[in-house]
Amino acid sequence: MSSDLTIVLLSLRVATVAMLIALPIGFGLSWMLVRKQIRGRFLIEAVVSLPLALPPVVIGYGLLILLGSRGPFDGLAFTTFAASLASAIVALPLIVRTFVVALEGVDPRLELAARSLGAGPWRVLMTVTIPLAYRGLLAGVLIGSVRALSEFGATIVVAGNIPGRTQTVPLGIFTRIQAGDDQAAIRLVVVSITLAVATLIVHDLLLRRGGLSGRRHRAGFGA
Repeated sequence: MSSDLTIVLLSLRVATVAMLIALPIGFGLSWMLVRKQIRGRFLIEAVVSLPLALPPVVIGYGLLILLGSRGPFDGLAFTTFAASLASAIVALPLIVRTFVVALEGVDPRLELAARSLGAGPWRVLMTVTIPLAYRGLLAGVLIGSVRALSEFGATIVVAGNIPGRTQTVPLGIFTRIQAGDDQAAIRLVVVSITLAVATLIVHDLLLRRGGLSGRRHRAGFGA
């Protein structure tokens, strides 16, 4: 049981760092896609969506090239940070798509009104945009966290399956299945399902209360 707790705590740590990486990038990309008229928008959308289309093992191998012994960031492969980075990349498209929907629900005329009253861009963001979109933004955080917690393919390639260092819940389940320890595997499966279901319920409630549920089908880019 103590090893199970170690795995769960490590998974939460990996997911937390992944969100610290993905959320600022995701919000910046989402705000740019919603509020700015930019050239090459379709290319940005395609690149952001790419982790949804690629096998996770391909993402993991790409990261391994960058973080491995022959890459520009030698020494970062097979570390907890590598696991977090892999989780951040696979979660980013879901975060951006949810954030886009949330920001589209904010009337830009309210932001313009605040600007006309003398508020700067940062103050408008903090006092108008985020407060009006916070439920959708929080939903993006939750769905991104669920994806980060469930990441397997990219993580095992770039970070390995090192107990106490990179062995997250999905990797712990895989290890126990390989060892034929069904009881231990089932314990971690129950933990994984519980976390996912609880988070998805809160995610759905936030979207409904934020008036975004009717626009969930627009979460794809170009909608």
